[in-house]
Amino acid sequence: MRNGMVEQQLAERDIDDPHVLEAMRAVPRHRFVPAALAADAYRDQPLPIGHDQTISQPYIVALMTQLARVSPGDRVLEVGTGSGYQAAVLGELGAQVYSIEIVAPLAQQAQRLLEELGYRNVVVKAGDGYAGWPEHAPFDAIVVTAAPERIPAPLLEQLKPGGRLVIPVGPLQSAQELRVVEKDASGQLHERDIAPVRFVPLTGEAAERDRGPE
Repeated sequence: MRNGMVEQQLAERDIDDPHVLEAMRAVPRHRFVPAALAADAYRDQPLPIGHDQTISQPYIVALMTQLARVSPGDRVLEVGTGSGYQAAVLGELGAQVYSIEIVAPLAQQAQRLLEELGYRNVVVKAGDGYAGWPEHAPFDAIVVTAAPERIPAPLLEQLKPGGRLVIPVGPLQSAQELRVVEKDASGQLHERDIAPVRFVPLTGEAAERDRGPE
């Protein structure tokens, strides 16, 4: 089923990075979903993981990973650990992954599972990812798996020159856009929109403040 997912949902579309395809082939996605949904783990759809959160569909995980252009030894920040699946895929690429999850029970569950599966290069903490993880900055890549209404300034600050931020942006009630922000050697930022998407909102004190009054 996992090989079928990679061949039919990814390789036959626009996922052409062989390292990303191999990482998607290696990670046991069924371990990252509730046991009752394991049979659906390799379908091209998001699935609920509890606490009003979801695991993104395989194609979106692969697309965001490909856009991040992660190399072995890179330092990568993930905002929104969720199940830990995206972090595992990034870890398969040989990156040192720092992942933040605002829902503490999910952070603890993901850390246990990642350790059990042998991902020693992935560290998870419970906290508000809007502020990033300055102790480990700067990052070669930042992947955000929940949507703020505007790109958090701390994440842009913590991006290394030459680095890439992959993030869905937009309000929950209307269209969100998957966006890539690249910081050039001089520190200038270059943004491009990739595709319309739908993610759960980025939550936390700073995110709510940016969202403003209803």
